[in-house]
Amino acid sequence: MGELTGRHVLVITVSAFAVIIGVNMTLAYQAVATFPGLEVKNSYIASQSFDADRSAQQGLGWELSSVYSTGALRLTFRDAAGLPAPVQDLRVLVGRTTVARDDARPEFTSADGVFSTPLDLAPGKWMLHVEASAPDGTLFRQRIDLFVKG
Repeated sequence: MGELTGRHVLVITVSAFAVIIGVNMTLAYQAVATFPGLEVKNSYIASQSFDADRSAQQGLGWELSSVYSTGALRLTFRDAAGLPAPVQDLRVLVGRTTVARDDARPEFTSADGVFSTPLDLAPGKWMLHVEASAPDGTLFRQRIDLFVKG
């Protein structure tokens, strides 16, 4: 083994910092490239009606449950009495929490308050953004986190 010179120490130090900077640049690029975007255009404006929207939704008394089994997703809406809720319009966004490329808006069929759709989800964490309208126009919103085992 040779003598450790100043040149060797310089190469070791520069190499270590090059690896650190390279990893940081890669992580920063991945963070920006996979960011799906903003939830709302103006969070201040969205916050102005939050309490009223929440109170109206709670006034519906609806409960939402979801079940995913291989190849199918079922959403069940029940009212305060446990009966099928009168859902007028259902919109669901299914996607990953970190990237938008897997987002889908499946079409559901309804029977007795149960909405179902064929859906193949890869293993991992998924989210459902559910929006439904009551007959009086009240909007029901809920986010559901779903974990699909592999």
